[in-house]
Amino acid sequence: MNQFLFAIVLMISIGLLLWTFRRIQANFKRTKAVPFDSKIKERLNLTFKVAFGQTKILRKPIIGLLHALVFWGFIVITIGSLEMVVDGLTGLHRSFGVLGIVYDVISASGDVFAFVVLMGIMVFLFRRLALSIKRFKGIEVKTKNKLDANIALTFILLLMVSLIGMNSFDILLHEEGLAGIYPLSSIVASGLSDNNGVIAALFHFFWWLHILLIFAFANYLPYSKHFHVFMSVPNVFFSNLKPLTFLPSMPEVQKEVQLMMSGDAFNAPADEAPSRFGVKDVEDVSWKNYMDALTCTQCGRCTEVCPANITGKKLSPRKIFVDLRSRMDEKGKLKAEDSKALLGDYISKEELWACTTCNACAQECPLNISHPNLIMDMRRFLVLEEGSAPEELNTMFANIENNGAPWKYSPEDRLKWTEG
Repeated sequence: MNQFLFAIVLMISIGLLLWTFRRIQANFKRTKAVPFDSKIKERLNLTFKVAFGQTKILRKPIIGLLHALVFWGFIVITIGSLEMVVDGLTGLHRSFGVLGIVYDVISASGDVFAFVVLMGIMVFLFRRLALSIKRFKGIEVKTKNKLDANIALTFILLLMVSLIGMNSFDILLHEEGLAGIYPLSSIVASGLSDNNGVIAALFHFFWWLHILLIFAFANYLPYSKHFHVFMSVPNVFFSNLKPLTFLPSMPEVQKEVQLMMSGDAFNAPADEAPSRFGVKDVEDVSWKNYMDALTCTQCGRCTEVCPANITGKKLSPRKIFVDLRSRMDEKGKLKAEDSKALLGDYISKEELWACTTCNACAQECPLNISHPNLIMDMRRFLVLEEGSAPEELNTMFANIENNGAPWKYSPEDRLKWTEG
């Protein structure tokens, strides 16, 4: 009966998760395709360094180390979660125990990490609820965002409590010997009652509580900013490998410029006009832009170092991707097209033109999200489609058109400053 019940719960959980991923896949189909290079080795090295090694998180040594320990703990504990799925379907107990000494290492590290993660989450909750940390604030950080963070952290806290409870009562239930080593849960178990009837009931209670929390949390994550639990590793793998200061050109414009420079502009066959220059709405962003939005942890490290934001301007790099995800979610629910757009209704011109493209945000982002590239694409729409730019830029454009340089002087007068 337990195996049958577990199989039903597992199928419902997987079914809901697949339904959610199908909705996300539909959103990805709205985006534009961009080429992907085959530098697999370089990408794997970057993934191990940034995603698994947490090198960028560790720039803030204390809280960064705590976050890294929580992340590494989750990786180890996930192995135990997979074991629980096998046990639930087969009726076995500690089925991975056949791994012998390997299982001893996994179980011992998982047990220790359960306590480390528990302490880390308690610190995170205290910082969010009791301290006033500037980077956790902003126009894009609404009440629902704060509630989401607290819900996700509470989920993880309960997961660790249920795991420790399950291990502790399992140790009491198997006094003759339990597969694996549980150094810290053994200490907890030594202080618990050894009433066999109660112990068995409590073990099963914590076992079911833990696995149900896993299934519930997995289905909650895609709707949460903590979706980076799933998305961080692939997002880092697909990082932009070029220097941060490199801004990709628009292929359509680049081709036209090359034809003009070569003198073949009037002889080349006419190409189909692009549907749009730059980015106005979610259909214009690349699949990588949307992946960045799903991966964003809303940690605020990008906004914290943004010189425009520091000097009081409206730009918040974090808001750019929070808005992209919100607009994509809104668009995915629509039955017909609406009159709104990402640019204008979510992100203002003032925000975009405040960016200095210094790339401090991209440099600081722990998951290699590239904010300036998306900002530049929205600027390109403003300039090329709407002719909308600050007065200083319009003056420069006119000078380039008339004088072949950003300055107001004609080419004949450029060297007059050398006279005398």
